[in-house]
Amino acid sequence: MLEDVIKELREGIEKAIEALRRDLAKVRTGRANAAMLDGIRVDYYGVPTPIQQMATVSVPEPRLITIKPWEKNQVKAIEKAIRESDLGLNPQVDADLIRLPIPPLTEERRREMVKLTKKNGEDCKVAIRKHRRDANELVDTLEKDGEVSGDEADRAKKKVEDVVAEGTSKVDAVIAAKEKDILDV
Repeated sequence: MLEDVIKELREGIEKAIEALRRDLAKVRTGRANAAMLDGIRVDYYGVPTPIQQMATVSVPEPRLITIKPWEKNQVKAIEKAIRESDLGLNPQVDADLIRLPIPPLTEERRREMVKLTKKNGEDCKVAIRKHRRDANELVDTLEKDGEVSGDEADRAKKKVEDVVAEGTSKVDAVIAAKEKDILDV
């Protein structure tokens, strides 16, 4: 029973770290990255649709993203959605191809991105602590119901702390890597 609690805790922490990675993929660095467009939805016949589901997105150069819509008449809709997004990018339409040059980040903008990255990391750590609290409550419940002894419960709580510390260090590593990416000129 205690193994299930630890397994559930590990799964929860992994999900939190995956969510952090997805969030950080949307944060701009100085280089082009197709994941930057993940949050943008285009009005596709009345349905908000991700760009990747209606066009081929590629990164031919470190500072350029190209978007080739599968339907030529969607070029204007994609361009409009990108202009209205908070990415601050200026799409250039070339017949049925959209070019997105990625301008280099200013020092001030880099610092803002680092702050955003750290905030995302803190949110992830809060989620991990919530999973720890849930796991400890489960262990307490099992101990109170008499399903496990006090010693087993103490060992399980120590294991929970070890797993949480491991998850927190993974979050720190992910944040440090992203910060390095952002500050790399």
